[in-house]
Formats: sequence, C-alpha cells, structure tokens
Amino acid sequence: MTTLHDATSEVTSPEELRALLGEVRTRAAIKERPRLHARDREWIAHSPFVVISTSDAEGNCDASPKGDPPGFVRVIDDRTLAIPERPGNRRADGYLNILANPHVGLLFLVPGRSETLRINGRARLVREAPYFDEMVVKGHRPILAIEILIDTIFFHCAKSFIRSALWHPETWNPDALPSHACIVKEVTPALTETLEELEEYYRPEIYERGLYR
Repeated sequence: MTTLHDATSEVTSPEELRALLGEVRTRAAIKERPRLHARDREWIAHSPFVVISTSDAEGNCDASPKGDPPGFVRVIDDRTLAIPERPGNRRADGYLNILANPHVGLLFLVPGRSETLRINGRARLVREAPYFDEMVVKGHRPILAIEILIDTIFFHCAKSFIRSALWHPETWNPDALPSHACIVKEVTPALTETLEELEEYYRPEIYERGLYR
C-alpha cells in the first residue's frame, strides 16, 4: 500500500530548488542593504507590530510577535535597533534562544500596507540603557530590551498579503473560530480553570489591564 510519505517528492539540494524556482531576478538579488536608509527608519516609525524569529543552539526555532504604539522599536543608529519587552507569559522562549544563538530575523508590518520590512542581525539582551526612558508607555518602562546589530535589510514584496487579502475587512470572519478561552481549555487538558474562569480572564477590558504591569 502506497503511503503519503512514499508519494512525496522531496527537494534535497540547492540545485533542485533553483531548478524549481528559477533564477533570482536582479531587483531581488541586489536589494539587501547593511544599514538603515531614511525610508527604513520611516517604516519602523510607523510600525506597531514586528515578528522576531530566533533559534537555539540546536536550531529549534521560535517566532514571537511584539506590538506597541507605532514607533515602539527604537532606532539607536544606522545599524542598531532596540525592541522593548512588556509583561507577557514569562516563557521567554525567544530570549533564551538569543542567549544561546544571537542570530535573529525581524518582520515589520504597517497596517494597510502589503509590503513588509525584513531585517536580519545579531541580538543581545539589555537590562538597562539610557534610551529606556524614551520607551515608556502608559507610565511603564521596558522590563528589558533586545538590541539588534543589523546585518541585512530589505523590503519584501506585497504578493503574500495580496494573495491572502489580509487587510480586506470583507474577508474577515473571526467568529468562525471558538473564543480564545474555549480553544485554550480544549488544547490544554492540564488546566484547572473552568471555561467560565478563562472567559473572564481573557475578557478584553480585564486582559488589557495587564498589558503594561
């Protein structure tokens, strides 16, 4: 009997991959830059959301969203950024990865724009710095910050956002899924809280009280 694995054809070499994808277009091949351009700074200043990807020493990966008012990621100089940490679930997956392997990737989003800004670099964790006073939100200083020394920067094209229609409200259907409390209860059998307790915990007006403390 043929299994799905048996019927799968795997790509195992750069040559095979290039044969499938074709050669890199010149525009894409030359777009990487090692330093922030004024337009990069402008994009970061308007971005309220970034995804930071990390991996540990063994290559186990993590991708973590970070969000705050637009411009929350601070530009220190033309090769250095700082991302503030706010109260979260305390798992610290990405931070532990950075301690083992400093290489990170960032993806900056601007609501309504289908392009993204991608930055790759090397990170370190900072417990205190003079610029922390300029990263205060609602009276709260960052717990710590991720400083990134930039290796490469480039803008990514809009095709994935156009295909997904991500910013088109007419395609949104959040109620097609159960509430977050219901999902958490179902996928975490060890939880002792009742569904009602979880619904109260995740109630927006309650949940938002803990965003900065």
